[in-house]
Amino acid sequence: MKPAIIIVDMLEGGYDKERTGTKEEEKIVPLVRDFLKTCRRIGIPVIFACDSFLKEDFIFRGRMKPCSLRGTKDTQPLSDLEPQPTDTILEKRRFSAFFKTDLDQTLRTMQIDTVAIGGVNTHFCVLATALDAVCNDFNTIMLEDLSAAYKKEIHESFLDAYRNSAIYPILRVMRSSEFLEEARKNP
Repeated sequence: MKPAIIIVDMLEGGYDKERTGTKEEEKIVPLVRDFLKTCRRIGIPVIFACDSFLKEDFIFRGRMKPCSLRGTKDTQPLSDLEPQPTDTILEKRRFSAFFKTDLDQTLRTMQIDTVAIGGVNTHFCVLATALDAVCNDFNTIMLEDLSAAYKKEIHESFLDAYRNSAIYPILRVMRSSEFLEEARKNP
């Protein structure tokens, strides 16, 4: 296994300045930060997939209000995650980190065969990225303890739908500790 980590939409613009730690997307921040430190230490590449929309973007024709506007700090990875110069920052215009980006080429250049995905929101951007990873022929892991939706029930129901899907084991749901154990066994 030659893995990379993709952290989806954990952005400065997606978190309140004064966090209470009670919202689902806030609860995972320290877990993701510590996990990324471990991944960097053992040589697993880290990629931040970041929404980066234009003010008049098509995506805002639905209920979604303009957010994560290109050129603003709101599109940057959350500083609490302690992004490093060795990390890859990928701007994305839609839910999937693969859609109309160079992520596929970047991963192949790194000789990656497996991606582990976490971030927000489980039921939109994390899921879209995971499904597109499979469609681009990468073994894919959704990191259940490093992903969140605004309601825990939504997060859990979407992960449950994929735990034993027809595409298992090329798409798996697992905890970050299980992923690290497997990654260390299969360098």
